[in-house]
Amino acid sequence: MDIRYSVNPKDVQRYNTEELRREFLIQNLYRPDEVTAVYSHVDRMVTLGCMPVHGQVFIDKGMNVWKNFGTAYFLERREIGIFNIGGSGRITADGVVYPLAYKDCLYITQGTKEVLFESDDSAFPAKFYMVSAPAHCAYKTRLITIQEAAKRPLGDTATSNKRVINQFIHPDVLQTCQLSMGMTVLEPGSVWNTMPAHTHERRMEIYTYFEVPENQAVFHMMGQGQETRHILVHNEEAVISPSWSIHAGAGTSNYTFIWAMGGENQAFDDMDNIAIADLR
Repeated sequence: MDIRYSVNPKDVQRYNTEELRREFLIQNLYRPDEVTAVYSHVDRMVTLGCMPVHGQVFIDKGMNVWKNFGTAYFLERREIGIFNIGGSGRITADGVVYPLAYKDCLYITQGTKEVLFESDDSAFPAKFYMVSAPAHCAYKTRLITIQEAAKRPLGDTATSNKRVINQFIHPDVLQTCQLSMGMTVLEPGSVWNTMPAHTHERRMEIYTYFEVPENQAVFHMMGQGQETRHILVHNEEAVISPSWSIHAGAGTSNYTFIWAMGGENQAFDDMDNIAIADLR
């Protein structure tokens, strides 16, 4: 398991391109029949990817759970949100089977002992993108399809940011300990995912970008409002965004991204906006 440590925003001001990418960019999440995990000490969030091809894959595969988490099983003290961004598949959680089509989401509660991943078609395998946060109690495991997500249209073609925010793991949809997740879909001709830029001082965020066309990219904006940086992100890559960092982005094409948040406050509109004129 890859472990990323917290970094001071003053130190980040001196980072070069490679250092920024090494600290914040997550690549190669989907390897056949493996579970890839990146543990961030920013709010102890874990980003995972799994692409089952030839059969069932356990969520604990390749992880020394006792060594890395001090627990008997991965979700003993954690909750998790899972999106399918590949072919159709199935997740079995403590014996209950949940079918996930493209862009469907499954929330699995703290205390779930066994989680298994499968694809319906090995020629077009599922790609399960996951984010896990520490949790102190159990709620209810629930499947949320893309049709059931709460939808919030935002933006305008005139500012190149017409988009729909799909809220899946969110207080308006279901109760969790601290995890919130959703999916933002940009319409053709729109490239900005957030503007004005903002921070969430009370919680961190992780973005993963997909539906980025071949030979296209997203410029993920990060850093403090007066010390901005960028990381070039390609299809199916993720970025860790600490609470002190903005998280905006512009692509060379429209794209889709999944946001995941952890922290004290689950309110959607708790951001601290930074005026465009004040960005540096």
